[in-house]
Amino acid sequence: MRIFTMGAGEGTVDENRRLKHGGRWRNEAGWPLDSTILTSFHLRDGGGLTSDEPGFQDHPETSFIFDPLSPVPTIGGGISAGNPIMEPGGYDQRGDPSRFFGSKNGLRLSVRDDVVTFQTPLLEKNVEVTGPIEMHLWASSSAVDTDFTAKVLDVYPPSPDFPEGLDINITDSIIRARYRNGFQRSELMTEDEAYEFVFQLYPTSNVFAKGHRIRLDISSSNWPRFDVNHNTGGSLGIDRTYKTAKQTVYHSADYPSHIVLPIQPS
Repeated sequence: MRIFTMGAGEGTVDENRRLKHGGRWRNEAGWPLDSTILTSFHLRDGGGLTSDEPGFQDHPETSFIFDPLSPVPTIGGGISAGNPIMEPGGYDQRGDPSRFFGSKNGLRLSVRDDVVTFQTPLLEKNVEVTGPIEMHLWASSSAVDTDFTAKVLDVYPPSPDFPEGLDINITDSIIRARYRNGFQRSELMTEDEAYEFVFQLYPTSNVFAKGHRIRLDISSSNWPRFDVNHNTGGSLGIDRTYKTAKQTVYHSADYPSHIVLPIQPS
């Protein structure tokens, strides 16, 4: 089979101010790659993302408020068609009301109170992530139904072309809580009870360059790419009421939220 691996580019811009992220086509015998080393990266206290499991001394949780009337706007992603409502592809995760539907300012999405970030230290060498990605998120909500999103980003360090660095989206996904055990039946949650949400992110192939970071953003909306959950537990597509929810993400020894990345040998 033939795949395209992104990354390992110069990180500068071309004559059209487009990022030289890099990439190449390659031939492989199968999928997932036989060389894959499935590696769990754990969410850590203070926004860390490491292969070390959390300890009992760590602060066990991070909370945010999700207001379905103010969803996180979609900025790129694995979208086959969506113009002019949704722009497909990789973008710096920064708002632009003239380009991204639902975007209200030019700030980074990570400064929003309803986006929590977890990232690795600066990478000491290139790290290739190629294959399927699985999220294991321990979380609770004050609502009986809600959504949780996960997004993997390639974080560029500051440079002359980009003095504030870049947060480039690589892959993402979403899970609706009522269907956490499958789409065969709807199961509402008990308020503020911790559940493990296991879901797949779109498979990818990207080289995170030395000096970059791998980041995971957790939130509860990515609109208009995904329909916004009203948080009420009402009938989908019919309910016209909305409820603000307190979301809690756990990263403790008892509830070890983590993302499983398909690392390839260097």
